Amino acid sequence: MESQPQPQPQPQPQPRRPRGFAATAAAAAASVSPTGAPSGSAGASTASSGKGKREREKEKERTKLRERHRRAITSRMLAGLRQYGNFPLPARADMNDVLAALAREAGWTVEPDGTTYRHSPPPQHQQHLGAFSVRSGESPLSATSLKNCSVKATLDCQQPVVRIDGSLSPASLDSVVIAERDTRSEKYPSTSPINSVECLEADQTGVINNFCQLADPDDVRQELSYMNSLNVDGVIVDCWWGIVECWNPQKYVWSGYRELFNYIREFKMKIQVVMAFHEYGRTDSADVLISLPNWILEIGKENQDIFFTDREGRRTTEFLSWGIDKERVLNGRTGVEVYFDFMRSFRTEFDDLFAEGLISAVEIGLGPSGELRYPSFSERMGWRYPGIGEFQCYDKYLQQHLREAAKLRGHSFWARGPDNAGHYNSRPHETGFFCERGDYDSYYGRFFLHWYAQALMDHADTVLSLANLAFEETKIIVKIPAVYWWYKTSSHAAELTAGYNNPTNQDGYSPVFEVLKKHSVTVKFVCYGLQICSYENDEAFADPEGLSWQVLNSAWDRGLKVAGENTLSCYDREGCLRIIETAKPRNDPDRRHFSFFVYQQPSPLVQGVICLPDLDYFIKCMHAGDITGDLVP
Repeated sequence: MESQPQPQPQPQPQPRRPRGFAATAAAAAASVSPTGAPSGSAGASTASSGKGKREREKEKERTKLRERHRRAITSRMLAGLRQYGNFPLPARADMNDVLAALAREAGWTVEPDGTTYRHSPPPQHQQHLGAFSVRSGESPLSATSLKNCSVKATLDCQQPVVRIDGSLSPASLDSVVIAERDTRSEKYPSTSPINSVECLEADQTGVINNFCQLADPDDVRQELSYMNSLNVDGVIVDCWWGIVECWNPQKYVWSGYRELFNYIREFKMKIQVVMAFHEYGRTDSADVLISLPNWILEIGKENQDIFFTDREGRRTTEFLSWGIDKERVLNGRTGVEVYFDFMRSFRTEFDDLFAEGLISAVEIGLGPSGELRYPSFSERMGWRYPGIGEFQCYDKYLQQHLREAAKLRGHSFWARGPDNAGHYNSRPHETGFFCERGDYDSYYGRFFLHWYAQALMDHADTVLSLANLAFEETKIIVKIPAVYWWYKTSSHAAELTAGYNNPTNQDGYSPVFEVLKKHSVTVKFVCYGLQICSYENDEAFADPEGLSWQVLNSAWDRGLKVAGENTLSCYDREGCLRIIETAKPRNDPDRRHFSFFVYQQPSPLVQGVICLPDLDYFIKCMHAGDITGDLVP
């Protein structure tokens, strides 16, 4: 009889190991003997569990410290983005909010559900007025929308021969200058007037990239050849500090400019250069960014007071603060030494072009947009026309100068900025400082405004002294801003924050021009003509004509040469005649006039093709001996 197979024992389920509080209670129960006393092995278990508990507590504390440190870093990052970058972050922002803000700043679209994508921008075409290109408009203040390497053309404003320069694309050769012929050098003459009414298109291309290389030599040669066919006299080239001395102090790279100048030389055109010490492109509408040199920005990370600062402590990197003009905070050099070294390097590098007379003039950038002013109207800080702007004197260096001035005056408690001057977009009547009979006309107000304007003049005086030393007998040009809004109010608030102490009871431009007269510079001023609509004039109590009259006559009375520049183009004969009347006043007994005029091309907001007849008429009027009625159609 066969034995029956024995049933296999079923595996017993393993008891679940207790965790957490259950494990702690089980360990405590096992460590106690039936008599209530801990056994020997149980005592060892108790000691090990106590040690593990202490380790867990320490790890919890370390985790808390790491979390607090992380939150502190996040808090500082968010504060910096809000304060210096104007990012609209919510009060309890997290990393998602930061990423969304950065993505939107870079041009991406971020939906509320996190969907992120980028719109493909429509292709942009540049229209030419013969030699004029069509490009984007600007803010009311900016005299020139500066690009990577803008090149402007020149035209004789004194001789009966009409000469006109063309333009390349917005990032390169982008506007026209009507200028007098330099009789000291007839090596690059021009001949006949322009009769062409041809309208052209040009693709948007750059000339000098951020590595100081000529981006497209063939395109540049083609454009210069086209301009030469129009009997071009010369071009103006912006030489950017942020490109040439970008990576290391006193390591200048001029190779791209050398190549560009050689092309211009081949076509026997003159060159005016701009020493561009400012930043370009940090506005909502800008599509190109040329920053200050990288090594300057690195210094700024450790010492943010090298930049202009408003009352709330927000810094603008548009231009270095004038407070460091004589402070050795830039790797052992002062601000003015950095500017001088740059100018001297340019003069040495292109000595052959100066000797030939090819480079006929140098414009010195003395502030934001190359203009002699404070960066009080920064769009990056949220300013919009017609805001009064804010005083920019709160870095520690300018504050130290203010304390010294107040102490010298005998009123140390005046060593402060106004606390009732409003914000960037305030109106004068909304503030206690700029309103009618406001604090601007008090003893303290007059002291502060005088000191603020004097800092601007001291900066100009120092830099221009070195510019004349670097460029010797070369013509020097300085650009003066046209701050025309709130001109009809008693305080002239926008001019005050820009650094021009010009209320109704004082002339703020005469002291500036006395400084410029010392250095025999040519003053370049922006003319608006009829291009500011009456509604804007009424809304902002603006008076561009009144401001132009004051500035031009103040400069002419001191024997300064004056040049003009329009920001927004005029498209008809009425607008042209208004600019001509400003450039060549018919009723001036001394027959004073502009030495040259910079003509800006139309905005792309103007649709359609604009041809040359009105432009040709404008040029002929500029060259006419007198502006008479028979010129009016």
